[in-house]
Amino acid sequence: MNYRNVLSILGIALKAEGVLLLLPLLISICCGEDCIHSFVITALLTLFLGFIFSLKRNREDNLTAKDGFIICGLSWLILSLVGALPFYLSGYIPSYIDAVFETVSGFTTTGASILTDVEALPKGLLFWRSFTHWIGGMGVLVFILAILPLSQSRTMHLMKAEVPGPKVGKLVSKARFTAQILYAIYVVMTFIQMAMLLFGGMPLFDAVVTSFATAGTGGFAITNTSIAAYDSAYIDIVITIFMILFGINFNLYFFIVLGDIKSVIKNRELHVFLCIFVISTLLITFDISSIYDSFGQSLRHSAFQVSTIMSTTGFATADYNLWPEFSKTILVILMFIGSCAGSTAGGIKVSRIMILIKSAIREIKKLIMPRAIISVKIEDKTVDNDTISGAQSYLVLYFIIFSISTLIISIDQFDLITNFTAITACLNNIGPGLGVVGPTGNFSQFSDISKIVLIFDMLAGRLEIFPILMLFNPYAWKK
Repeated sequence: MNYRNVLSILGIALKAEGVLLLLPLLISICCGEDCIHSFVITALLTLFLGFIFSLKRNREDNLTAKDGFIICGLSWLILSLVGALPFYLSGYIPSYIDAVFETVSGFTTTGASILTDVEALPKGLLFWRSFTHWIGGMGVLVFILAILPLSQSRTMHLMKAEVPGPKVGKLVSKARFTAQILYAIYVVMTFIQMAMLLFGGMPLFDAVVTSFATAGTGGFAITNTSIAAYDSAYIDIVITIFMILFGINFNLYFFIVLGDIKSVIKNRELHVFLCIFVISTLLITFDISSIYDSFGQSLRHSAFQVSTIMSTTGFATADYNLWPEFSKTILVILMFIGSCAGSTAGGIKVSRIMILIKSAIREIKKLIMPRAIISVKIEDKTVDNDTISGAQSYLVLYFIIFSISTLIISIDQFDLITNFTAITACLNNIGPGLGVVGPTGNFSQFSDISKIVLIFDMLAGRLEIFPILMLFNPYAWKK
């Protein structure tokens, strides 16, 4: 591993975070809040560490794939550890582990919280809390690639390590330009949602932080009852639509900009994603129709909860803990599926599930016809064996981590539904689960050991396991 180049890029990431911390600092100053010192100390410390890390760099800029994974895992971990300081130093989250949990949940766009009273936080901390969603949604390193002139040889491995999905490609010839295109689309969509929420009567600050949380598919709300606090059908519909939009592969939006609508219409992953959304929404709507006054209300709450779970956002307009078992079972299944590859959402991803199902069907056919040459195809394109092997390896590691994590947190003696959905919610970056960690609950009652496990799961889920596991591989640290 090239230590100097790795430290150099980590330094760039820290300096970027230090600059971004100035935004919540400005809000705290304008509001005259008591958490100004926490942002000042954190920003200065972050900038100082950033400059120290980036002092020395090799002339040779090449990074290996191993370096890319190490940088990705370390940058998310270090930025989270430093980003937790404003919560801890201000005293609003007195436990540092709790502060790290909240920050990791923000950067990984999970939305799981240990806060019992969100509304007690000053606006500066509320802004930083939701802003971490927006930064982490498209990816910390993708953001750095978009704004800084790193060489081409240093960029593609970083994108491959961070961007979710079974396979990552470039939209244009250079990875940096790809990152810029993705972020441009991301920013435009965020501002459109802000404008639409303002049009619906949502206050400016609320519209900004809610749009950050929706764009990053994170789900941190600034009220204790989440989106239900606004009690507005218009706001519910706008957020539902944008949660679905941010759960779609961003490459398709680039095709729309180019006028290549045909590629968008033919995209199989999009078809499957939308079909799952529509079918799940209708099934739940009919199942909960006896709970609400009208079919329209049932449809509104069903569509919102299906979109918030599928996009792994985590907002809530209803306590689905009180819904029938059939509806809750559908929501738990959707937690595993997630959204499209190349989106800001979590979960296993629709495209990866499609590959796994088709590869399983291929194996069954081979048992019947041993000599036949059968390929796995998505959109009439043959999926290479490396991609299939990667998807299978991911699934095996996913369930190993899931099982071990569930076993460890069960020591806290919560019921099986709470433990199972807590791991499901964190590993898939959903946010709320069922039981104690349902939409009206939180993760504050778990022990510190369990919170550390859940922190690991959130990072593993957002980075799709391999960059985090690479940090525990002794071979990765050798020069």
